[in-house]
Amino acid sequence: MLPKINSLLFLQIASYDEEEAKQEYKSRIADVDSEYFYIEVPIHEKTGRMKRLVRGDQISAYYMLDGGVKHYFQTDVIGMKEDAIKLFIIRKPDPESITKIQRRSYLRVPANLEIALNLKEHLQFIGVTEDVGGGGVSFVCEGHLPIKEGDKLSSWLLIPFKSGAIDHANFGLEVVRSKKLDNGKQLVMCRYGEISETERQRIVKFCFERQIDIRKN
Repeated sequence: MLPKINSLLFLQIASYDEEEAKQEYKSRIADVDSEYFYIEVPIHEKTGRMKRLVRGDQISAYYMLDGGVKHYFQTDVIGMKEDAIKLFIIRKPDPESITKIQRRSYLRVPANLEIALNLKEHLQFIGVTEDVGGGGVSFVCEGHLPIKEGDKLSSWLLIPFKSGAIDHANFGLEVVRSKKLDNGKQLVMCRYGEISETERQRIVKFCFERQIDIRKN
């Protein structure tokens, strides 16, 4: 279930500054339409500092429903609306992309990167990522592959940087959800199971570079 008018959102905004990227802000949904949430200016819970958003900002957000369950999603800032008060416009998430897993404190960005995967130590295949982040990845692969929630994958990801260098990261993945696509393929959403901080930082660095490119466009 999506949040409604007057629901509180807790936000983290992508930033090159690692300390800033960790900061959490609180906002309220002031209005809703079929595509967007209109939120009030986010405020830092501890300091009371207001956070101005700009078009293209990538946001990790969560909200709480009855029972205290946190629901997490990724979104981006579309623009600003001048009403009785200033409101920022953010994109509504696809309900199927909302997760209840451990909070992702890292930015995810859309990116089509080649990822090699190994399932159950005998099935090897190639996928293409839909998004990449410090907390996990989503990728598209052939629809006939027997991938299900809870499966463990070992993975190898090629990472291109703006300098022209191409690096790689090795990590384990746990499948959160698999979704069949209209073209016969499947979208597999994963969180990291086993990953070193060195490998994670390579991915985070790529995400920050990718975020800058997105803002320029």
